[in-house]
Amino acid sequence: MDEIKKEQTTTHKIGIYLWIWGLLFVLSFFSYMVDWYQFQGLLRWSLILIFMFLKAGLIMAFFMHLFWERYALVNVLLWPMTAIACFVGLMVAEGKYTLFSRLFYFFVEGGQ
Repeated sequence: MDEIKKEQTTTHKIGIYLWIWGLLFVLSFFSYMVDWYQFQGLLRWSLILIFMFLKAGLIMAFFMHLFWERYALVNVLLWPMTAIACFVGLMVAEGKYTLFSRLFYFFVEGGQ
């Protein structure tokens, strides 16, 4: 006899979402305080980027359900980030080649 397999669904308690909303509010408050206290220079941009990445990570992990699904995490983060890293590497190589060819032209061939 075949047993009927029941499809299991996972529901998450609303409390976790309320905690995440609270954390997002606190991080947004700290981000606003960076402007309020008029931080300047590298400290300002470092804090803005840190708060931005923390908020984006929380949103992706909990509201996009990546915290509970390993396959989705790999497909959403690993492959696009790998492609971006490859493209950045290609741009760095192209930039160095362009700089080299310009310097070579201006200093070696330009003097003739």
